[in-house]
Amino acid sequence: MPHRQDRLIQWLLGSLDLQTTLFHVGQYCGSWQASTTGLARAGFHVLLNGDCWLHLPATGQKHALQAGDAVFFLRDVPHLLSPHAEVPQATQAPRVAMQALDTRVPCSTALACGFFEFRAPLNRVFLSSFPDYVIVSGQSQDLQEVRPLFELILAEARRSGAEPSPLITRLVDLMFFYVVRHLCQRQDVSAGLWAVLARPEFTPLLEAIVLQPGHDWTVEAMAGLSCMSRTRFFKCFSATAGTSPSHFLAQIRMKLATQRIEEGMSLSKAAESVGYQSDAAFSRAFKKITGTLPGTLRRSQQAAERLTA
Repeated sequence: MPHRQDRLIQWLLGSLDLQTTLFHVGQYCGSWQASTTGLARAGFHVLLNGDCWLHLPATGQKHALQAGDAVFFLRDVPHLLSPHAEVPQATQAPRVAMQALDTRVPCSTALACGFFEFRAPLNRVFLSSFPDYVIVSGQSQDLQEVRPLFELILAEARRSGAEPSPLITRLVDLMFFYVVRHLCQRQDVSAGLWAVLARPEFTPLLEAIVLQPGHDWTVEAMAGLSCMSRTRFFKCFSATAGTSPSHFLAQIRMKLATQRIEEGMSLSKAAESVGYQSDAAFSRAFKKITGTLPGTLRRSQQAAERLTA
């Protein structure tokens, strides 16, 4: 991938406001089922030892998993893990408690499971066009860079006592970022910001918007940077982004404004920096894109700062 595109991807990865929570670390023996369905918007399962099956009841799909594999759910998709290729009915599902991790136990399956929370509303906008779930295979040549992270997660899980190591969540964060970058580079995303990033003809435009969000970005100006006519640009960009150029521009501007407010910039200066001369107009646009008001974001940021002071 060209350096300019990669640099934009790194900026976007760095701006994702992600919080990972570890639900449990341990192992199952015998006949069991495990799932995070209904408990969070997004979740993960990292297979530390043994093997099992991932079942997706809504589609009838199933996937064989083995040690070193991981599953990332970007949405709350009905699913379950089981040692069986065929799963009994829900009314017959065995209820087996997770046990302490001990990979020496034969015929056991060890898991680290938890949740993702995309704390900034715009994170969900940027990730909305990603697939519902991603399976990372420890044996695949793709994403080999996450293999050392898996080994570190396993080492932390083995040394943990009653309380799992907090480092596990940080390591899972890193795995997730590698997965997101990999999806974008593979051009697996059908629409949205990441799909735009994968199109080299739009790289100069995205780079210019990030550097100068306050510029008067008319459709004509955006088409010129993409070396297209206005009509061709609008059609091509809208099809790729899944939204109009003006709405896409507003999303990028609010992302940048959010970062600047969180860094301590005043609301008026943040508004001006992304092209709004009126605080009222900025507040309306911010609420429309993010679902909250900039003043609410500022108060939440100040409250968080007082707690850590």
